[in-house]
Amino acid sequence: MTNYTHWLIRARLKTRQLLLIVALAEEGNIHRASQVLSMTQPAASKLLKDLEDVLGVQLFDRLPRGMRPTWYGETMIRHARAALNSLNQANDELQAAKNGQFGQVNLGSITAPGVVLLPPTIALVKQAHPNLRISIQIESSNVLIEQLYRGTLDMMIGRLSEQHDTADLRYETIADEPVCAVARPGHPLFSVNPLVLNDLLDFCWIVPPVGSVMRHKFDIMFQELDLPQLTSRVETSSQLFLTKMMLQSDMVSIMAADVARYYSDHGMLRILPVVLPCEMEPFGFITRRDKPLSPAAEVLMSALKTSALSVYGKQFDVPVP
Repeated sequence: MTNYTHWLIRARLKTRQLLLIVALAEEGNIHRASQVLSMTQPAASKLLKDLEDVLGVQLFDRLPRGMRPTWYGETMIRHARAALNSLNQANDELQAAKNGQFGQVNLGSITAPGVVLLPPTIALVKQAHPNLRISIQIESSNVLIEQLYRGTLDMMIGRLSEQHDTADLRYETIADEPVCAVARPGHPLFSVNPLVLNDLLDFCWIVPPVGSVMRHKFDIMFQELDLPQLTSRVETSSQLFLTKMMLQSDMVSIMAADVARYYSDHGMLRILPVVLPCEMEPFGFITRRDKPLSPAAEVLMSALKTSALSVYGKQFDVPVP
């Protein structure tokens, strides 16, 4: 038997204890947490104390008006969420198998591959496995990595940065992500020849919010070129708002080249003929080392790698699911 099995036997962990510490983290109060779990408060208090005694650490600070996780508590809450999500997924797979379905895969992606890689991939998968349920979330890498750790995603397409703990993550590079500037068709800047970056500074910019990788690269670009910081800008992560706003104004924006080409192909925005020295790190497939992919997830990963060859010219060893 493996070491973690010995530990689980000694700890005598109960599913209700995992449910309890997650409920306490969300409710901040043992009375409300016990109500959510349909148990009495004394029973909830005993479950928590038994768990703390077995672990030999205090998981929550008892405050006058509630409870706050300790550092030990934060660690257990994170792993409890992952364990409960895994159990829920196991139940979903079993129910799907009983109903003659193939299962479900939860995939996260940043915007650019979400636009160019996912559509052909999903079409490929659904042709071969029409009953496979696929859930897709388009978000920033930071949000997706947090959900990957929580167990709400099976895999993701995004990028890693130095702020991420990569020891438990498997990463396979797919492609670089060039960046460009865009504006509406008919924008006055398209009549400027030659167009340089300084010509764009007189217009209001729509930029990603602070904390995003693209925004960081954008700000660094201004510093390295010794350009004045923009005084007129709008911050948003909503592509829908950005598109609508730019169509009815002379605002300009920064965008991943694949996304910009998508809008350009549909006549909504045009790429400005100006060089932006704003390079993004490559993005890739990211999975957890400690959580093997399900058979359904293996099917999707195989299709993603097959599609990556035609979309990006990237060759992967494609596993047989």
